[in-house]
Amino acid sequence: MSVDVQTEIMIDRPVAVVAPYAADPSNAPDWYANIDSVDWQTSPPLGVGSKMTFVARFLGRRLEYTYELVELEPDKRLVMRTAQGPFPMETTYTWTPVDTAATRMTLRNRGEPAGFSRIIAPLMAPAMRRANRKDLRKIKAILGGPDLQRHGTNPA
Repeated sequence: MSVDVQTEIMIDRPVAVVAPYAADPSNAPDWYANIDSVDWQTSPPLGVGSKMTFVARFLGRRLEYTYELVELEPDKRLVMRTAQGPFPMETTYTWTPVDTAATRMTLRNRGEPAGFSRIIAPLMAPAMRRANRKDLRKIKAILGGPDLQRHGTNPA
């Protein structure tokens, strides 16, 4: 069973403010509730091929995983993937200008759980959706903006 969760929020700041902040992995512990730390495996600045190791907590477990940046369109889209571990994941951020002063930020996580993660996959989508909502509300609180919208292919 694959997991595919997409969540979005409107932030009352221009894309030129939102995207650079959200795209910088060093800021992730500030706005992702479950991420404790980020360790750059390659030297900044961020670019295709950059690698970072995230230490996180999810469903009561400590996780350590390395993402590789596979696509970057500054101020538009960022895609990073991890292939190691029991739950290979792809995370995509997109930033769309709503007008000159507001941005729609979309966060999508998708993956194909393997091993034990496959058994708990039905619990993962709702937990990821809740975590993503909380994370987007946090980045909005840091940067500013209106209400959360949510979407996903695995309904809770």
